[in-house]
Amino acid sequence: MKKPIYPNSPKTDPKNQHKTYEAARRRGGRRKTSTGGASGSGKRKTSRRRGQNSNRGGSAATASAPTAPQQQRSSQPEAQKSSKIEIPEVISVRDLANALGTTPIEIIKILMSYGTMATINEIIDFDTAAIVAEELGVEIERETILEEELEESESGPKTLRELLLEMEEDPSTLKPRPPVVTVLGHVDHGKTTLLDAIRHTRVAEGESGGITQHIAAYQIKLDDRKITFLDTPGHAAFTAMRARGAQVTDIVILVVAADDGVMPQTQEAIDHARAAHVPIVVALNKIDKDNANPDRVKQQLADLGLQPEDWGGDTIVVPISAKQRINIDTLLENVLLVADVMDLKANPEGEAVGTVIEANQDRRLGNVATVLVQKGELHKGDPLIVGKEWGRVRAMFDDRGRPLTEAGPSTPALITGLQGLPEAGDIFQVVESDRLARQISSERKEKARALETQHPKAVTLEDLYAQIQGGDVKDLNLIVKVDVQGSLDPIVNSLEEISDDEVQIRILRKAVGNITESDVMLAAASRALIIGFNVKVDPVAKRLAEQNGVDIRVYSVIYHIIEDVTKALQGMLEPVYEDREIGRAEVRAIFRIRGKGKVLGCLVTDGVIRRNADAIVMRGDQERFRGTITSLKRFQEDVTEVRMGYECGLALDGFSDPKEGDIVIATEKVRVR
Repeated sequence: MKKPIYPNSPKTDPKNQHKTYEAARRRGGRRKTSTGGASGSGKRKTSRRRGQNSNRGGSAATASAPTAPQQQRSSQPEAQKSSKIEIPEVISVRDLANALGTTPIEIIKILMSYGTMATINEIIDFDTAAIVAEELGVEIERETILEEELEESESGPKTLRELLLEMEEDPSTLKPRPPVVTVLGHVDHGKTTLLDAIRHTRVAEGESGGITQHIAAYQIKLDDRKITFLDTPGHAAFTAMRARGAQVTDIVILVVAADDGVMPQTQEAIDHARAAHVPIVVALNKIDKDNANPDRVKQQLADLGLQPEDWGGDTIVVPISAKQRINIDTLLENVLLVADVMDLKANPEGEAVGTVIEANQDRRLGNVATVLVQKGELHKGDPLIVGKEWGRVRAMFDDRGRPLTEAGPSTPALITGLQGLPEAGDIFQVVESDRLARQISSERKEKARALETQHPKAVTLEDLYAQIQGGDVKDLNLIVKVDVQGSLDPIVNSLEEISDDEVQIRILRKAVGNITESDVMLAAASRALIIGFNVKVDPVAKRLAEQNGVDIRVYSVIYHIIEDVTKALQGMLEPVYEDREIGRAEVRAIFRIRGKGKVLGCLVTDGVIRRNADAIVMRGDQERFRGTITSLKRFQEDVTEVRMGYECGLALDGFSDPKEGDIVIATEKVRVR
């Protein structure tokens, strides 16, 4: 007996998915059944019995014998008139039996005939259900759930916060909510110390609960008003979440050490906050140190466009000492002041929608996730869809481990009961039932599998003109990295002069140094291009750019930068290709074949040799020939490729002077920009 296709009931096992379907397809979709003739009675007896049972109203007596032959005759025309039955992507045996108007026992019998053992609560996929329905003579179709596509704004996909505000038709449903704050800054400038100071100062002591693990978000109170803080690893996590359209931060506290000043990570944090259009409150930390120089730091901030208020600007700068607990309340009061100006509101009614801050597997609680509610109210027991996963809120806790029964807008909560582990930045939404959540989860996973081989939509210089004409791009976001400071301003100024009425060039970051992972993350989140001048691309950044479809251009002549961007805006930029080596073979013998010329007997020494690939023949250090591999054989058989360590025979079109010892290098064209 074969193993069941879904041994881990009630969850679908992806490793064994569609096994029954494939088995049926190999067997021609047929199996031995009881037949009764050629005039419509050739269906299985269970199909006839199903018609009789439906006439009886589906009572408990459905398993008994029919009472009259008339019922048999009247049931079949009704079955023929019935329309297709909609079945979800995954369904239990019990629900399938109810949908098809038969008993679970009949479903289990059919599955057993295909070598699949199933219980009444077993979850099967649509393809398996389709085979069962065909055996019963019923037509089914896949039930679809339409999910709204995220709208695109000028700077990329709209965030959840923007969509929720647009969805509210009645402003009277919006109520004030606490601000959500993220602390960013350079390493060792006191971010963690500041968060600890805020939490220990404003959170009552001795209120510990049953959960001791770290939670990535928490709330504090100041004069009966709440502030939600996100304890994320820094601007990398901040931008990684924003890249998935999950911007949750309302205000950024930028921590700058008064004794150290603005550092590279400080500039990166400013760039990330500006790209997200989030207001910045500067916490000037370590003012208690003897070598602190607040005025120098304020000048550095002003040079970066953050003009302090006491210098006539609009950036709030609060001198603090996180270690000595100096001016912590003043900082929080200014955060609330900025929040009042922003007039933060949300609808506290209805089904909850929000964002996953972090998720992990707990030894006692299983899959747990820290979520932030952004609309509605989350309750214990709510079924929900979280990214590609689903679950039901089994338990809910606050940041101090106390059980919660509900959580409103801007409230962080740790929830349990998830069937899988979501990613940070995934959107969660409460739905009507477990069945609906399970179906949406299945469909999203199916879409994700189909999109695995595709690159995400990104802006490249080649397709920039088409996106401009289609209205997809109105701002061209650029990140500029150069080798020396003297080259930065001329390049930036020249690029900004290219802007026209259709497209405005926006410089998200301009800095000296190699192209790093942080640059790529910012580009991915903001749909930006990265332009480098006499710099290198870090290996990690290069891999991340390939995964996210970020276009990186490195130049050695300033004129070429301006020329390429100008041509891209005008739709005249041509792609550039280069030859990439895919394999090498050494010529060991030469054969003369009548009608085919000379065939080279070779040993593949590296990579792979492919038929129809471009080839370069090297003799010592000299190039002797360039052409195409027109024929490739292993013994007497034609093959498409031969890998390292194997012998082969190949022919090069037009090469008449081969010698033993020649090296054949197979190449392919690769687009570099």
